[in-house]
Order: sequence, then structure tokens, then C-alpha cells
Amino acid sequence: MGRSSTPGEGTRPRVRHAGQLGWDDGLYEDAPEKGPDSGADGRRPAPADSGHRKGGAKRHGKKGKRRVLRWVASVLSLVIIGGAVAGYLYIEHLNGNLKKEDLTLGDKKMADHKANAAGQTPMNILLIGSDARDSKENQKLGGAKDTFGGPPLADVQMLLHLSADRSNMSVISMPRDTLLKIPKCTDPKTKHVYPATTGLAMTNETLGRGGPGCTVATWYELTGITIDHFMMIDFAGVVSMADAIGGVPVCVKGNVYSRTREGKGSGLKLEKGTTKIKGKQALQWLRTRYGFEDGTDLGRTHAQHMYMNSMVRELRKGTKLTDPGKLMDLAEAATDALTVDKGDKGLGSVKKLYDLAGELKKVPTKRITMTTMPNVYGTGVYKERVLPKPVDADQLFQMVRDDVPLDGKTSKRKTPVAKEPTSPVAEIPVSVRNGTRTDTEYPVKGRATAVQGLLAGKGFTQAAVDKQNTDAAARTGVLFPSVDMEGNAQAVAKALGIPLTAVKKSTAVSGITLTVGADWREDGDYSAPSAAEKTPESARALNGDDEGACMDIQPGFGW
Repeated sequence: MGRSSTPGEGTRPRVRHAGQLGWDDGLYEDAPEKGPDSGADGRRPAPADSGHRKGGAKRHGKKGKRRVLRWVASVLSLVIIGGAVAGYLYIEHLNGNLKKEDLTLGDKKMADHKANAAGQTPMNILLIGSDARDSKENQKLGGAKDTFGGPPLADVQMLLHLSADRSNMSVISMPRDTLLKIPKCTDPKTKHVYPATTGLAMTNETLGRGGPGCTVATWYELTGITIDHFMMIDFAGVVSMADAIGGVPVCVKGNVYSRTREGKGSGLKLEKGTTKIKGKQALQWLRTRYGFEDGTDLGRTHAQHMYMNSMVRELRKGTKLTDPGKLMDLAEAATDALTVDKGDKGLGSVKKLYDLAGELKKVPTKRITMTTMPNVYGTGVYKERVLPKPVDADQLFQMVRDDVPLDGKTSKRKTPVAKEPTSPVAEIPVSVRNGTRTDTEYPVKGRATAVQGLLAGKGFTQAAVDKQNTDAAARTGVLFPSVDMEGNAQAVAKALGIPLTAVKKSTAVSGITLTVGADWREDGDYSAPSAAEKTPESARALNGDDEGACMDIQPGFGW
């Protein structure tokens, strides 16, 4: 980054303490309590030759004392004001580093979170790693000259779920080779409309369809999980962040060199055991496929989880981040590297990122769980790609939707509060939609009509079929537009045996709307159970406290 003589245009104003920025070191447990000039006992040492005599105070009397006090007050005022100005300018400089984009580019509005009995709501953040080769630095790090100038790909996608009570954190990675249907997305800058895909496409293509907001829209379409924010980082950002942290320990079970005879691979070369990696080597670790496990994207995803857990443990130790200079380096690296969601509710300021860090810090590492979306390999032309695994993938998604901890520990969740309907069931209008279409199956003909009949048989005589809206839905659910309709919406759900966790407020509907999902394709009562309180084995859960995690090496890539 070039330097300029004007603050905010590349120059970093001198700031002695992180505290002058309004940062109280609450993010780091081992922050120093003494000033930079303090002695061993915490006191500021006196000058070698102060120039004062013991009798000076007596000779000057009260007027001298007042002059000294005025001088001290003036100096302190200048220091405080100067520090505040420098802090403000630096904060504005960091704010200017951040790049901002729209949260979602899809047509479907995400449902609001349902608060627990304590009024708390969870938070979901989509973490995106871009392979964009849109700068000389990214081209140098990313290689593959044939891709220069091409659309960026979302090669890393991790959904971070912070529980409503902030007691636990769950992460779901979606392999970049996952095949799914991408919804319609509109580029906010060019207004170009990318139509919904008619067939299956790779999930990493979403980033090139208008930006990270299309990746967010695709996740919501697949999982039904409301996403509050996204954070995107590119190659150069990974390197600068890894350098600022001071390195992250990783482990391999044997010597490994990620390079094929054809020249493919990340170039990572490590000796057996634990190595602290940073800079370009950290990027190589995160990109390595050839050399890890079976040489697929699934092994790479597991390696990314190990890195993330280890990085969090390093940050929690705080050994590298008690020096204000180190903190500023990290602040520069983080804000330069990130693209975040914009708007009043977005993460587009240092203050909001700092507040977010405070929320994340509430979760102990032993309650952090990294998982991979359960998947199965495709067939035919898709044999090297993966699809969400039936049952297991949706179970994992539902656990996150219902705020169930993925570490298997007792949940502190509160059951949804049941509310009484405000109208007789015969006077409650209900719109019924057929959302039974899936990526591999056509919608079941007549399902909305059949469920409308079930409702009518239970007294909801104003239920009607909405034939205009037939968007696919993996799960059956009830949406309502305003809080005064919640009791009526719950009455609809109770009549059909739908759990109250599937009843949500949403501005995407104008009245109570029941969508019959792919989990209710058969005739009869709704019987889909609530999420099991256990993470599927196929999700490969990795605990944040597991310091013994070590990557298996693919045969033929040792040295």
C-alpha cells in the first residue's frame, strides 16, 4: 500500500496505544496493563535530571502550584485530543480499507430469526474464499495464467453459526465441487440478470454471477438457513492475515509435496510433524488437494478446518497480539483483505467487526465444531463432483436452523413460545404452495391441493392453493409477515403436526403461507421429525480444542 502525506489516503497516523483507538484490549486475554514507558513496577520512571530542587515548591508557593497544574492540564488535554484525532483518523482509514457488497442478490427474502425465550437470536456468517486473479499479487499467488481476467470462483465456502446464547459455534463447509441449482441473481452494479440454472452447476460458480450476494442466495436456497452477514477474502488477503497473526501450527503424518508430474498442485512442501506456517505457505496449505488424503476437495476441506481451529487457538493465546504494533498490522491486514456485506445491518465498519469479534470470543474453543456438508459422489459426467447426501445433509442443516449444538453437548435452547390464535380457524386465510421439486425430481402433482384439503378438514376453510409460486423448498414450513399473525400461523402448523421451529416471520410473504416441501412428497399427515440431537458421522466433525489433529498423506506425494 502506497504512502501519502494526507491522513486516510495511505498514511497511518501514529497511535501509541490500542486504547487510543477505543479498543480496550477486551479481545485479547493477555493484553498488557502497563503503558509502553512503564517501569517494572508499572510506574513511569522520572527523568535523569529533572532540574527541580527540593525547595522549589516552597519557593514558588500556591501560584507556582497553580501554574504547574495548568501546564499539566494543558499537556494532558493536548495528548488526549491529539490521541483521539489520530485514533479517529486511523479508524476512518481502516473503514476505508473495507470493501462492501450487497448481502444477497436473489429474489427470495430470507426469513427472520426466531428468538428464544430469553429474546436471543443466533447469527450466521458465510465465509467465502475467492480465487480471483484480479491483481498482480493475486495472479502471482494463484498462478493458472489461463484464468487471468476470468470470473472469480468461490473456492472456499464456510457457514459459521453462532448460537443464540453464544455458548457454542458450528461451521459447515460446502466442498467447492458441490453440484446444485443456482437461483436467479441480479448484479447490483451492471443490473445484469443471471437466470436460475436449469440444470446442476458447481457451487463455486456463484461468485461470478454478480458477487458474493449470489453465493449467499444459493446457500439460503439449499439450506433454508438465514444468513446475516458474509466475509470474503482473496489470495493476497490470506497471506497478509497469516503473516500478521505470526503463523499457524499445522500437522502432517508424513513428508508431503503437493506437485504432480503434470505440474499441478499447490506446491506445499512440509516435513512430517508440526510446522508453523504463514504467508504463501499458509495459502498453499489451504489450497492443497493433491497430497492430502484421497487427493479430492474433501481432503482439502478437512485441512482447512484444521487450519481454522489452530488459528483460533493462536489468536486466543494472544502471545503475538499484545504489542500495539502487531495489533495495527493485523487491523491493516484484516481490513485490506475483507469484503463484507454493506448497509445499516452490515459489517462495513471497524466498530462492527470489533463488536463481532467480541461476540465470537464468548465461545470457548472446546465448543467450536467444524463440519463438512455430508455428500455423495455423482454419476456419469458428474462422477468427480459431489451432491448433498440425502437425509444426512438436511439433518445437519436443520440442526443449525434449530440452533442445536453440533458438538453433542446439552443444548441451552429454549423451545419456541406457543401463542394463541387471534381468530377462529375458519377465519384464518392460508396460502398453500407446492415446493416439492428437488434437484433430481419433478414436483409432486397435486400436493398443494391435497394439503389444502387436509387443512379444510381441520376447519381452515379459507385455505387456498397458490399456483403462481412453486419455488422448491427442501423443508415444509409456515411463514407469516407480522407478529400479530404468529398465533394464527402456529395454529396452522399445529393442525398439521409441523414443528413450531418451522414457523417463521418473513417479509417475503403478505399473509400466512404454507409451503409443502420435499420432505412431504407423500400423502398423509406430516411426519418429518425435528432434527436429531446428533451430528451425522458423514459430517466429519472436528472439535476446536483438538490439538492432535493431523493430515493423512496421499500415497505418491511423499519425499
